[in-house]
Order: sequence, then structure tokens, then C-alpha cells
Amino acid sequence: MRISLFAFLMAMALIGTARADALDDGRAAHMRGDYATALRLLEPAADHGDAVAQFYLAFMYRSGQGVSQSYYAARKWYRRAADQGLAAAQNNLGTMYRDGQGVWQDYAEALSWYRKAAVQGLAEAQYNIGMMYASGQGVAQDFGAAWDWYRRAAEQGDAEAQYRLGAMYAEGTGVPQDYAEAAKWYRHAADRGVAPALGPLGAMYAKGQGVPLDLVEAHKWSNLAVARFNASEAVGREAAVRLRSQIEYQMTPAQVADAHRLALEWRPK
Repeated sequence: MRISLFAFLMAMALIGTARADALDDGRAAHMRGDYATALRLLEPAADHGDAVAQFYLAFMYRSGQGVSQSYYAARKWYRRAADQGLAAAQNNLGTMYRDGQGVWQDYAEALSWYRKAAVQGLAEAQYNIGMMYASGQGVAQDFGAAWDWYRRAAEQGDAEAQYRLGAMYAEGTGVPQDYAEAAKWYRHAADRGVAPALGPLGAMYAKGQGVPLDLVEAHKWSNLAVARFNASEAVGREAAVRLRSQIEYQMTPAQVADAHRLALEWRPK
């Protein structure tokens, strides 16, 4: 489940020009990593009930930024902001219940907070609900419902949800198998640099599934997958290495050189 930076940045954007200068200065201090100043400026606003300041404090306590890490304090401040309807706080409070951080683990309570944020349109919360339906946490496992929530988040541009949606279409999980839809959603996620989407997209180009068969594109995406997986994701990286080798075996040296060039030129959108 995600307590995402995107949700955090959404909360930042809620601070308008009518807010006190101290709150704006606290936000700016946090963004530049001056956590002591951020704490000094944000804490009074949080104590006076400002939901965004409460969100900041919660985030700082959860991450140990300028304070000793305290899930209990993070939960307290997220709850105060969440009770005021701040969607990002509701989502992050849901994740704390999901993971048992500062509270007893409670999937039903997690889902309840995710729903509050999701109905406000927060993509991270919609993705998190999809994950819970897919895994059967707090609800009966329901891949059709998981697909629906992933779709809502994916249509808002959530890259992880786009990857999950692509996988569901590729495997026929919760929806009829549809390689064209799978390739479309994998491509959206791949364009954002989501490592697990890169290899499957490359494999689809190698087989001509949902896209025209194109070994150069297949090699490019599998090569990018190798590069994008980090050291802790050895299984994914090794699978991408094997896929790249299988594709390269079918290619001419000129095609391989072209694929390498395209991979070097690629930048995430």
C-alpha cells in the first residue's frame, strides 16, 4: 500500500494565498529540507486546527524528519487532518491501519479511510482499494472490483495502477483477456518508467501481442527494464536480462545497435 509522495504534494498544493505567511514559510522550509524551521512554523498552525499543517506534521513524524520517528504521533496528526476531510491524510491514515503503524492492524478500518479519500477522487486511494480487493484484505477477494478501482486510478494517470491494469488484461484476471488493452496500459506505465511494466511490454512487442511485432522495440523496452530495476529487485531484473537475451538472439547487429540507441534516448514522461 502506498503513502505516496504524490499524495503529499497534493496536500501541499492546497495551501492558498490566503493562508498565513508562517504556514507558507513552513511549507517552503520543509520542501528545502529545513525540518527544524518547518516544525517550528507548522506546529502552531496544526495546534490551531489547520489540516494541511497537521498533514505535514504527520508526514514528518512518520518519516522522522526533524523529529524522532513516531508512528503514534503520525497517526494522531493524520487523524486530525483526516477528520477535516483532507483526502491525502485519509489515504495515509488508511495505510497506517493497513500496516499496523501506530495502531492495531485493521484492514476494515484501512478500507474505510481509503474509501473516504477515493470518493474525493484521490488516485492513490483508489489504487490502494484495488490492491485490497486483489489480495482479499478486509474484503472478499474480487478481481472485478480490483479492476474497477485500478481503472479509476489509471485513468487519472496513476502509473502503478496502469501497470496493474495492464497485467489484468494480459492475464485475463477480472476481465476478458485483451492484449491490445494490456499493451496500451503497459505502455502508459512504461512511459512513466514503472520498471515491472517495461519487460512485459517488451515481451508483447517480441510476440506481436496487442502491438505489431517489432524486435527493436522489444529489445529497447527489455533493456530499459534491466536498467530500471534496482539492486533489491533481483528477480525482476534477472527476468528482464533473460528476455533481452532471447530477443537479441533473433536480431541483426544493426537492429541491436538501433535498439540500444533508442534506449539511451528514452526519457520517462
